[in-house]
Amino acid sequence: MNAYSLKEDIGTSRRNLIEKELDALYKVSRILGHSLDLGETLTQVLKVLDEEMALCHGIVTVSDPEQSEVRVSALHSEEDMLAKQSKGIRYRSGEGIIGRILASGTDIVLGRIASEPNFLHKLDIYDFELPFIGVAINTADGTTIGVLAAQPAQPADESLQELTRFMRMVANLIVTHIQLASSVEDKRKNLLEERDELRREVRVKYGFDKMVVGRTDAMQRVYDQVKRVGKWGSTALILGESGTGKELIASSIHYNSPRSNKPFIKLNCAALPENLLESELFGHEKGAFTGAIKQRQGKFEQADQGTLFLDEIGEISPMFQAKLLRVLQENELERVGGNQTIKVNVCIVAATNRNLQLEVEEGRFREDLYYRLNVMPIQLPPLRERLVDIPELAEFLVNKIAKQQKRKLKITDGAIRTLMNYHWPGNVRELENCLERAAVMTEQDTIDLDVISLSNFEPGGMAPSRVSVPEVDLNDQNLDERERVTAALEQAGWVQARAARLLGMTPRQIAYRIQTLNINMRKI
Repeated sequence: MNAYSLKEDIGTSRRNLIEKELDALYKVSRILGHSLDLGETLTQVLKVLDEEMALCHGIVTVSDPEQSEVRVSALHSEEDMLAKQSKGIRYRSGEGIIGRILASGTDIVLGRIASEPNFLHKLDIYDFELPFIGVAINTADGTTIGVLAAQPAQPADESLQELTRFMRMVANLIVTHIQLASSVEDKRKNLLEERDELRREVRVKYGFDKMVVGRTDAMQRVYDQVKRVGKWGSTALILGESGTGKELIASSIHYNSPRSNKPFIKLNCAALPENLLESELFGHEKGAFTGAIKQRQGKFEQADQGTLFLDEIGEISPMFQAKLLRVLQENELERVGGNQTIKVNVCIVAATNRNLQLEVEEGRFREDLYYRLNVMPIQLPPLRERLVDIPELAEFLVNKIAKQQKRKLKITDGAIRTLMNYHWPGNVRELENCLERAAVMTEQDTIDLDVISLSNFEPGGMAPSRVSVPEVDLNDQNLDERERVTAALEQAGWVQARAARLLGMTPRQIAYRIQTLNINMRKI
């Protein structure tokens, strides 16, 4: 063979190698653009290097956040166990060939591994008689974030330099993928941290001192029961009139329990007809009924491992009570239109304003379901039985309204005395509505008794209730002038002449004070 023929064969061989490189680079780019699963994607890239370019036992190491060492993130090997065990292997900066590449940011190529005494051979997979190529994975600013290494299947020859150049190109493709995957992972961690922080805030928000206000013995018993239910995850039945705060107590049970990081699902049983209630609670399969265009999970499945709050449980029909009882007893259900049994683990908290024991006696509520729900009954007292809590409740609600309206608000002692003398048929909900109405009516930053409007619904319309105001000592030094004049007007039935006599004033003097103190006169 003459020199010309030899040169022609070398040129043909190089062109074939370049074509193989281009084909391999195309496949690598396709793999890197397919997924952000770093370990799986890099393993597929190393598989391409092996199958297309005969670069065996490829590894990719990626630096830790401090960049003082690298860990094996991907390894291509025929032994699955070796690939799994390799994930825990790390190289410190400067340690062995991999560590030297990390420290220097430059490539290292060995014509024969046996000739390099610093080769650590941690993976125990390389042939010491064959070459080894290790290239740095560098970012655009020159920072080394990892190492790509592999072993050519043939002894060192003139193609070793070309293979090294090829691996540099692969490393340049990999670095973008690693940075993107790391960025997504950082965002995911930030979102998880934000979620956990929000959950911590929710737990703080739903702590007893933040959510439920009251220092009476009845409320202290409620607090103790909530803590016990939350600790052990028992089924709870919250009883009380409308407006007493049953949903808040259910929330407090969940967020003060080991299930607080799991779903808290709420359903008002009175808001749906029976056919929709079954689908809402148990879910349905596609085509189970008209309009069921896809499979849907019910509230029980959504609340799995968490808490399900069933409000107005006393409103469900006897037929549906039987269906609900089976789920509560067996912790399993079937979706509407399906036959697959689904196991669920749910803490049940139910609530009602009805007397369920009376409902059972009169045959309107199943006795077995009642006893299944009544594991831990929690009785909420009506507001009229804990009037001493009204000052604290009023302060709490006024602060809440002030935040909503984005202004400063306070309530006077005279207004609180008026609130304490009312019988509150609508309980805390009515109190909150009353204070919000008063906040809307006042142009100042102070809710006084002249803007407190208490009313009852009576046949024939809404008529103002006549609230008997407790006797106030008009000589009390703790009263300011506005409170003293207002208290006198209340005791005098809002007749200015009578109020003037109580205060030792003339009608003209009290009229002047009503005007200057901006007191709204009531019409009785």
